[in-house]
Amino acid sequence: MRVDKLRQVILGNELDGMLISNPLSRRYLSGFSGTAGWLLVSADRAMLAVDFRYYERAERESPGWEQMHVTRTYPDILVEMVARADIKVLGIESDHVTLAQLDEMARKVPEVTFMPLENVVLQMRAVKDEHEIDAIARAVACSDDAFAHLCQVIRPGMTEVEVAWELESHMRLHGASATSFESIVGSGPNGAMPHATAGDRVIREGEPIVLDFGALVNGYCSDITRTISLGHGDDRYERTWRLVLEAQRAVEEQLRPGMNGKEADAIARDTFARAGHADRFGHGLGHGVGLAIHENPRMGRLAEDAILEPGMVLTVEPGLYYPGWGGVRIEDVVVVRDDGVQVLTQAAKEPVLIVQAAR
Repeated sequence: MRVDKLRQVILGNELDGMLISNPLSRRYLSGFSGTAGWLLVSADRAMLAVDFRYYERAERESPGWEQMHVTRTYPDILVEMVARADIKVLGIESDHVTLAQLDEMARKVPEVTFMPLENVVLQMRAVKDEHEIDAIARAVACSDDAFAHLCQVIRPGMTEVEVAWELESHMRLHGASATSFESIVGSGPNGAMPHATAGDRVIREGEPIVLDFGALVNGYCSDITRTISLGHGDDRYERTWRLVLEAQRAVEEQLRPGMNGKEADAIARDTFARAGHADRFGHGLGHGVGLAIHENPRMGRLAEDAILEPGMVLTVEPGLYYPGWGGVRIEDVVVVRDDGVQVLTQAAKEPVLIVQAAR
């Protein structure tokens, strides 16, 4: 049980309890999906404090939690929460609580000592259970389906914004509550910017188009990138595309539990280095995906402390970028298993899409 794991952290740090206010960590532990609320977990209590907007929702989504009704402010309800749980030393999320918030809480409960802890629940969230993996797989399937739809309708002459809307509207109409991040459509030279914003640029035949998007389904995210050209591009494009695919395949074939994030990143980086293009891969190989689009662990040149474990869900997204020309990135979502990885993303990987003339 997730709360039991948190109680082990509380005990190991000689705390009386832990306060959780990060919305996604709050949902992970309690099931409550509202935008405001606090959890306080101690050795024998699990309290959820919400305001009037969420009284009924909290009871429905978190039936095993002791409900606390906020009638003034959240720091005010903390007075009652720490009294009920007999808290003298309280852990807080140092990666989420601001100094101003901490100062206000300290004024409300001056008898309590606050102990900042970093990444407590975030580390728990790094390893997914099968229920979470199934939820992510549904989000991945939604984005896969959106890409298949786009391949039927995209044409030269459309703008980047129009392409992004085709992806986003399809996901929303087929199971997504939202996109998991702002969609990236980088056509031609715009593709040299790894996080290009879709704009009014008109897409032309034969140029690379980087498409990076994702769906949010039942609270869990997907993340996919495909690079295509509408009609055959030049030799440079197809060589670059196949080199990026080679790097991705190498990673997906070699990833194993026990490997660290730097070692994983080096698989793709070494592939590019052998072809003389290592300096064009400027970002990390990938990141965890779950309730948030970017979660632990990270895979990159500095990620020596990120040890891969079975159950982690990661992106594998090598890319090459050339200012003035464009870029190529290919991204899958994978699950680390005992003997390697399971690739969840099933969207087609082809460098060229043959389409009709511009409409």
